[in-house]
Formats: sequence, C-alpha cells, structure tokens
Amino acid sequence: MAERYSSFAPGGTAWLLQRITAAFLVVVLAFHFFQLHFVNHAADVTWQGTQIRMQNLGYFLVMVSFLIAGTFHGVNGVYNALVNQGLSGTPKKVVLAVLTIASVALIAQGIYVALVMAGMIY
Repeated sequence: MAERYSSFAPGGTAWLLQRITAAFLVVVLAFHFFQLHFVNHAADVTWQGTQIRMQNLGYFLVMVSFLIAGTFHGVNGVYNALVNQGLSGTPKKVVLAVLTIASVALIAQGIYVALVMAGMIY
C-alpha cells in the first residue's frame, strides 16, 4: 500500500491555520449566504444596501476577515496541492512568490473596496 504524503506537517502552523480558516469560512459563508439570500434577496441587493451593511463595524470586520481567511485558505491549499504533486526547488520558490504577491494584491484591493463601500474613503 502506498504511503500517504502531505506537505502539511501535522501540528505545524500552516496545518493549523488551514483548519482554523476552514472552520471560520464555513460559519461566515453560512452567515453571508443567509444574509444575502434570505434576509436580503439577491435581486434586492443594491449598492446603497451594501453601503448600509458595510457601515456596521461588526459586519465590516466580518467581511474583511472573510476576505483574508478565504484568500489565505485558497492560496495555501493551492500551494500545498502543488507541493504534494512534486513542485520543488526554484519553481516552488517562484510559485510561492507569485501566490504571495497575488494574495497581497487581492487583499489590498478587497480592503479598498470594503472601505469605499463603508464610506470611509472615496
């Protein structure tokens, strides 16, 4: 029987953060889905309604946390999947650098959009 290999070292920081962000994302995704499909039906979601929701500090912080956790979880998962497939050496470093830069850009853009939606900047 083949041995199972995982780039996640059980008990390591990346392993722990992957599980914490997974649990967080399940809860926040349920909240997000409930909020935007049952409380506010998708057809009724407007820019003004989004601005009102984003002006609530709790909602704003949850959505920014959702963005950060989702980005980390997704990018960390993709990176580790590539490592599990045999990515190593210089290509591994290049992929890590590209994914890190893309993650920072995505989070920066997302926070900027959240700040605009909350009316904190124009």
